Amino acid sequence: MRLTRRTVLAGLASAGSTAAWAEAPLGSLRPRPRAGDFAIRTVPGGAAMVARSQLSGRVGFAVADAETGQILESYNPEVRLPPASTAKALTSLYALDRLGPEHRFETRLLATAPIEDGRIDGDLILAGGGDPTLDTDDLAQMASDLKDRGVREVTGGLRIWGGALPQAEEIDPEQPDHVGYNPSVGGLNLNYNRVYFEWERQGETYRVAMQGRSASRRPGVTMAQMEVVDRRTPVFSYAYEEERESWSVARWALGSEGARWLPVRHPDTYTGEVFEVLARSEGIEIAGGTTPVQSVEGEVLVRHHSAPLTTILRDMLKFSTNLTAEAVGLSASSVSGPVAGFSASGARMSNWLRSDLQLADPQLIDHSGLGDDSRISAQDMVRAMVVAGSDGLLSGLLKPYPVADRPGLDVAAKTGTLNFVSALTGFIGGQGRPPLAFAILCADIERRDSLAMEEREQPPGGQVWLNRARTLQRGLLARWGTVYTG
Repeated sequence: MRLTRRTVLAGLASAGSTAAWAEAPLGSLRPRPRAGDFAIRTVPGGAAMVARSQLSGRVGFAVADAETGQILESYNPEVRLPPASTAKALTSLYALDRLGPEHRFETRLLATAPIEDGRIDGDLILAGGGDPTLDTDDLAQMASDLKDRGVREVTGGLRIWGGALPQAEEIDPEQPDHVGYNPSVGGLNLNYNRVYFEWERQGETYRVAMQGRSASRRPGVTMAQMEVVDRRTPVFSYAYEEERESWSVARWALGSEGARWLPVRHPDTYTGEVFEVLARSEGIEIAGGTTPVQSVEGEVLVRHHSAPLTTILRDMLKFSTNLTAEAVGLSASSVSGPVAGFSASGARMSNWLRSDLQLADPQLIDHSGLGDDSRISAQDMVRAMVVAGSDGLLSGLLKPYPVADRPGLDVAAKTGTLNFVSALTGFIGGQGRPPLAFAILCADIERRDSLAMEEREQPPGGQVWLNRARTLQRGLLARWGTVYTG
């Protein structure tokens, strides 16, 4: 049992604390502040702060003693709203439990025939293990290691296996085609399944490049192609034609030069092409082209291991990488057997949250929070934070969250943002008093659902709404820091 506070919550539930969670009060359950404490007495209440925020939609929040789970304040604690990227905190707990903090993902190169005089008279297999962090530099090292094994020629082909995880061409079909945060996910992922599109004006035309770029490598790829066209809308369009990912972009949107990441929908093809280029740079010729395979069999020649899971999760929580969350979550679900896809894996994690963390009714459709049909209550999110513990692994992985009104307040949190959705969950340091666990969920679902596809990258009124939500969240944190931590 890795999550040490499960037994705490079990004891609370058996002692009749369920009602305290289900009907959490609007006021503090701790002794009231002293009448002479002017600073505390003049802090606005949480409900008043919500009303004053003029935030459309619904708000739910809860704050609890992180050591006992006792609810201190709440507002609409049972209302289920989209968690957005705060779901990644739950995915982290799930993965730490199912995979273990020291888990490393493995990517392999295998040969179907022995090496004889520098030649493999068979196929070379690139087999993914679900690593969400594999990049072009890692592939380059694998190609170098293959050379060190004495390989100079492969008479067969490069076979690609991504069957360690179910593959999906995108995480959320309701996102615009061109956003890099909504790539494919599978057992073999490269550069977060994004291709680097770079352009430069040259007279009346543009020089464009599509690259499998990393920190030190810039291999060009042909599986993704870009055409500059004269049109007003859409800015980007995508189609899969003749086994190529074909993009076009409106000329007016480019300017003189620039670059951006675009999502890759067929990561096996992408990874295979990049590896072929890198192998060739090491003097290794692969004769037979690149094709996918459904199974893996052969002698392992090269292994690449990712960083430990804790390192991967820390980066995921810092940069909110959706692919990492989905690959990690799918891998955690696969411990219990094959899983069909995001929805099935999200359901498996939701069941784990109910059974192991005693959450009431989480309904998660993925692991990143990108899909806005996921739902959780502030009450359930706080319960998960209490189980995780302010001194547990998750707390150490969360990034600091500055609160302008309280510069000395020690907050570690995960943010979550979608159009007209803003969420925040984490811990407030106790400063000599018990630390706090909190969750704040804000969403205007009706307004979000009304957006046309072309409005979703920069929704009208979206920034104003988000600013109000974040102001409310920071105000609540400042209030709780004043009232409960001193």
